[in-house]
Amino acid sequence: MAQLSARPFTGRHMALVMIGFFGVVIAVNVLLANLAVSTFSGTVVENSYVASQGFNRLLGAAKADKALGWKMALGRAGSGAVRFTLSDASGRPLTGAAVRAEADHPLGAKAPVMMAPREVAPGIYEAALPAGRWHVGIEVRRGGHVWHAEDDAL
Repeated sequence: MAQLSARPFTGRHMALVMIGFFGVVIAVNVLLANLAVSTFSGTVVENSYVASQGFNRLLGAAKADKALGWKMALGRAGSGAVRFTLSDASGRPLTGAAVRAEADHPLGAKAPVMMAPREVAPGIYEAALPAGRWHVGIEVRRGGHVWHAEDDAL
């Protein structure tokens, strides 16, 4: 049986292994950093102070919405329309309200849909909405009050 002569592993070999390893790591980091910078500008808002004021208004509106105690149940009617069942703080149907709604597709695959639901029964409002998964925001006006809610519709 012939023996193979093994070449010794020298410092030069180790240096080449280290340079190759760190070269690959650095190349991958540079590639990923370039992709990150080229796909996101880093600007979320132009003016953070103005954005914070808007956020404070949203918090105030949410507090007012909660104080009203109105509730919404969202579902689909037999016809495929989206159905909003609205009730007041005591659980009575919320009748005679002016209702507006907007549905956004979660992944932006479809254009947003504006809806003007109409009351089909006491506290029950319906509007046409294509099939699929939608994120629905609603604005209800009644008796000088404005109320907002959001939910997902299938």
